[in-house]
This record gives sequence, structure tokens and C-alpha cells, in this order.
Amino acid sequence: MEYRRIKDQDKNEASVDDIESSHMKAVPVLSLDDAGSLNTVATVGASSGDRSKWKRKSMVTLALTVLTSSQGILIVWSKRAGKYEYSVTTANFLVEALKCALSLAALMRIWRKDGVTDDNRLSTTYDEVSVYPIPAALYLVKNLLQYYIFAYVDAPGYQILKNFNIISTGVLYRIILKRRLSEIQWAAFILLCAGCTTAQLNPRSDHVLQTPVQGWLMAIVMALLSGFAGVYTEAIIKKRPSRNINVQNFWLYVFGMVFNAIAIVVQDFDEVVSKGFFHGYSLITVLMILNHALSGLAVSMVMKYADNIVKVYATSVAMLLTAIVSVFLFGFHLSLAFFLGSTVVSVSVYLHSVGKLQR
Repeated sequence: MEYRRIKDQDKNEASVDDIESSHMKAVPVLSLDDAGSLNTVATVGASSGDRSKWKRKSMVTLALTVLTSSQGILIVWSKRAGKYEYSVTTANFLVEALKCALSLAALMRIWRKDGVTDDNRLSTTYDEVSVYPIPAALYLVKNLLQYYIFAYVDAPGYQILKNFNIISTGVLYRIILKRRLSEIQWAAFILLCAGCTTAQLNPRSDHVLQTPVQGWLMAIVMALLSGFAGVYTEAIIKKRPSRNINVQNFWLYVFGMVFNAIAIVVQDFDEVVSKGFFHGYSLITVLMILNHALSGLAVSMVMKYADNIVKVYATSVAMLLTAIVSVFLFGFHLSLAFFLGSTVVSVSVYLHSVGKLQR
């Protein structure tokens, strides 16, 4: 897919946050046209909607942070004797199916209340729906790579290498969506990556430096795939601002179900046929699936009403909250590196806010 080159204009270009902070001023926002190319469209920020927009963005960001921070805990609880007794691919499929069902339920409620309109009707065109399989396919490839990278790196090393996703998101956010970050915000982004990495250091972390070239390449490819999928999803969702988010979610998750069904056939077909689709499931597994589904819905809303940068910060802060909660639940011991990393992440959040105000 080719993206149309758009010249950066300091006086005209603005991010979503700039739109929300303006009062009666038209500013351009980038979106995809039906062919998948990026266009600039004018959006008027009205002071009467500023407070409701800020409140909505804050609520979905807080929800994403809380839900993401509990994901790791539920995943640990879902193991028995240190391993998964259920099929991970079937769990992922159910997450997509639940997100699709919740989106449809929300739509039906809107139809009963407001009726069916052009913006909330489920019917769509080929040009609109043809872009939805792309992020689903990217996430599928990324998830499959996760299984192979552990042949070259251990779990702590993987957590550190995964922080490449922070930088890749910022770079692709600038390249694809043409959104500008100030120099202070770029410095904050680098500090965020460094802080998350520092917080995850342990006595075995030096082993990551001995990771083979194949491991480094897989980590970089995974980061690029994850960053591109996130940025592209944001572009799709903001392609038609008036389009109801539940309609967009429905089609995104339909293709997510398709690609996860393919993953089941490729990886666990024999096991699912012999043991059953729900073999090894427990109450914790069900809660984990529910958590992942709600987290996915929160991510899409953050994409709609905020952006990928907010998502990166929310998930990074969630990582720190997970570690703190783990102290009480699993007897996890917080190291000096964790406190130093948490401090750096806090400074990064502050600098990002300051950089946004000084743009």
C-alpha cells in the first residue's frame, strides 16, 4: 500500500490533542481515504465539547491502564504447575469472538435508542472493509514470531527486547500518520524505553547481550509489526471520524477471529480435535479472556479518541502497576532497578506533557 506524501506545515499541522485544546479554530487531521491513502481533512474544535472529550479520553486511558496491569497477573494465575493446560490459540480466538459480540451488543443498544443511521449501520462497502484484514494479519504474524524467538532468548530477555516496540511506535507514528512530536517528546519517548528496560533488569539481564543475531532480528521485526499494526489501526479508526466505533470494532474483530482460527488450524488442530476446544479451561482462564477482550475494546477507544502515544504510555505505566501488585499477590521483590526505572518513566510522562504544551 502506498501512502500519499504530505508536506509538513508548522502552522497548519496539529495532533488530536491540539484539536481538543483549541476553541473555535479549524485544524487539519490526517485520515485514510477509501483507497487506503492518507488525506488531510479539516476538523473544527468547539470549546463546548472540550471537557467531554477530555473526560472520555481520560476514562478510556485509565481503563486501559487498569485492565492491562491485571493481564499479566491473570496469565500467571491461569498456569497450572508452571504451564498452560489450555490452548492459547483457542483462548485468543475467544477473545476476538467476545470483543465482536460486545461490539454488536453495544450497536444493538444504540439502534434501539437512536435508530439505524449511516454512521452506525453494520453494512459497509468493500473499500471500507478491505483495510481491516491488514492489522489482523500483522498481529497474527507477530504472535507467531513470539513462539520462535524463545529459541534464541529467555523470558526476561524477551521482556527487555519487547521495549523496541516503544521506539518503533513513535517512529511509525511520525512516518505514517505524519504527526509531529516535539524534541522534548522524542526525548521523553527514549526515556520511557530506557525506564521500562531498567525496571525489568535482573541478575540475568546481561544475557540479553549474548542474544544471537536471529533473536535480535526477530525482536526488531516484531516491534515493527506491532508498531505498524497499532498505527495503521489508528488510521483506519480515524478514517471516518463520525463512524460509530462499535461498527469499526465489529469488522476489525471479525477478521481477528478469521486469522486466529487459522492459527488454531496451524498450531493446535490435532490437540483441539482430540481433547476438545475448552480443554484445560478454568475460572481464571475465563476471567483472563474477559480481561483481554475488555482491554482490546479499551485500546480501540484510545485509538479513536486519543492516539498510539497515549496507548504506549498507558501500557508502560500498567507494567509498573503489575509489578507493584505482584508484591502482594506473589511475594515479588522490587529491586533498586525497578525504583530507578519507575522514576525514569515518571519523568518521561512529565516531559511528554511539557513537550505537548510547548509545541
